[in-house]
Amino acid sequence: MKEVVQRRVYYLFSPFLRIFHWIMVDSIIVLFVTGILIGKPLQILALEPSETVLMMNWVRNIHFLAAFVFCAAFVLRIYGFIINRGDRLFPRFWEGHFYREVVDVALHYMLLKASHKSYLRNPLARMSYVALYALVAIEIFTGFAMYKMTEPASMGGLLFGWVNVVLGGEFMTHVVHHYVAWFIILFAIGHLYMVTRAEFMEGESEVSSMFSGSKILVHEPVDANEVEERKS
Repeated sequence: MKEVVQRRVYYLFSPFLRIFHWIMVDSIIVLFVTGILIGKPLQILALEPSETVLMMNWVRNIHFLAAFVFCAAFVLRIYGFIINRGDRLFPRFWEGHFYREVVDVALHYMLLKASHKSYLRNPLARMSYVALYALVAIEIFTGFAMYKMTEPASMGGLLFGWVNVVLGGEFMTHVVHHYVAWFIILFAIGHLYMVTRAEFMEGESEVSSMFSGSKILVHEPVDANEVEERKS
C-alpha cells in the first residue's frame, strides 16, 4: 500500500520581503564588483588616462546608485516586518532552548549530525540574518560617511560625519567599509550553500519560498506557532 505523505503549506514571507530580498541580492553583487574596481581599478584602465577618469566615474556612479536603491528597498523590508508575522522571525535570545537549537542546526550543516528539527526559519538562519543586517548597517554608515565628503553640506558631512570621527578618520572608514564588504560576501556564500542544501537535499523549500512566499513541509515545524498556518 502506497504511503500518503501529507504536506502543510505555511505562508511565511510577504511580497515586500521577497522584493527586498532580490533587490538586496542584485545590489550586493553590483556594490561589491564596483567597490572592488573603485578600490583597485583594473590595470587596463590606466593605459588611457583620458578614458580612465570617465570610466571610473561611471563605476562610482553605478556604485552610488546601487547603494541608494538598496537603502530605498529596505523600506519594503520594514513594511513587511510591520504587516506580516513571517517577516518577523528573528532570534529569541530570551528562550534558553534557542541556543541549543542553534548548535543542533550548526552541527547538521557541518555534517556532524544526520538531521535537525524542522523549522520555518531555523535558529541559525535567524542569527545569521541579524548579523547580516548589522554588517549592512555598518556599510551604510561608513559608505555615506565617505560620500562626497569634500562638500561640507553633503549628506556624508551633515548626517554621517561623526562616523569618520569615531573611526579615527576617513581612511579607517574606508578600511572598515572594505573589509565588512568581504564579510557580507562570505555570508552570501554560506547562505547559498545552506539554502541550496535545504531545498534539494532536505525538501524544506528554502529557495522556492523566496518566490512563492510559502514553505511546504512534511513535518510540523517547531516554530509553527509564530506564523499563521494554512494546510494544503
